This record gives sequence, C-alpha cells and structure tokens, in this order.
Amino acid sequence: MKDLKKEKQIFKKRMVRSIYKKDKYYPGVVRAFAEILSKSDVVAPVEVFMSMGKLSKENYKLWRHARVPFLERVLEGNLSKMNRILRIIGFHAHDLNMKPSMTHYHKWGKGVKHPLRFSKSGDKNIEEAYSRHFLWNQSAEKKQEVIKRSMPEQKYSHGG
Repeated sequence: MKDLKKEKQIFKKRMVRSIYKKDKYYPGVVRAFAEILSKSDVVAPVEVFMSMGKLSKENYKLWRHARVPFLERVLEGNLSKMNRILRIIGFHAHDLNMKPSMTHYHKWGKGVKHPLRFSKSGDKNIEEAYSRHFLWNQSAEKKQEVIKRSMPEQKYSHGG
C-alpha cells in the first residue's frame, strides 16, 4: 500500500511531455516567451523567470556580480516549482522548434570572471537546464504569429 502511494506521488511530481500544457505554470511561460521573443531571438530561462516575477532584476544583478552563491537562492518560490518551470521552458521551446544552445555565465564586474552557479547542489543536469538558451531559427512572420497567439489581448484601453 505504501509503495502505491509513493508511486502516485512520484508520478504527480514528474512532468510528462504529453500533459505539460495542462500545468498551471504553462500560461505564464508562454506569455514570457512571447514577451521575450518580441524583443529578441533568444530566450533564456533567467529571462523567463524575470518575466514571470520569479526573479527580480536586482537579484539577477546580485547573482551576476557573484554577491549570492547561486541563483536558486534568490528565486522566488520553492525549487520543485522552479524545476517544473524549467521543464516547461524546455518543452515549449521544443514545440516552437527553437534551437537549444548552451551558454556559460561568468561573473560580471572587476576581478576574476569565474563561472556562476545556478544551484546549491551544482548538479550537472540542473546547471545545464538553467544555462540552456533557445534560439529562434524560423521566419519573422512565424515569430509574429507565435507572439500574437501567445500575448494576452488588451481588453481595456487606458484613458477612456
């Protein structure tokens, strides 16, 4: 009986490709992608976290200047939620046929430009998930379609 309960808990926690669009964080990831793609051809997980309100620009700068030991320390939310969002980012980028590209983050500012850590554990898979950027490699028209489809419509006009 305990084993069945444990298996159900593991299944609930695991993000399955076929159902990731039903996750409560999916709409936020989609909006973040659209917002970022409207300005750039590259989507980085840290930008998605900032767009979703999970990482402030101030905390991002503190991490980039190595004033915090790892990015996860300044993310707003628990690590299991951040890992779910990372998985959704990867699935969504795959569905948009974006090209993954590994990026190395190094300390900003004066002194030795040592590599920055994303996680407390330093686990290779987690570090790679945070540092993997996704490159838009399709037509500008297709990009505009994705942005238009993903951005929330302005239902209320300001000023009248």
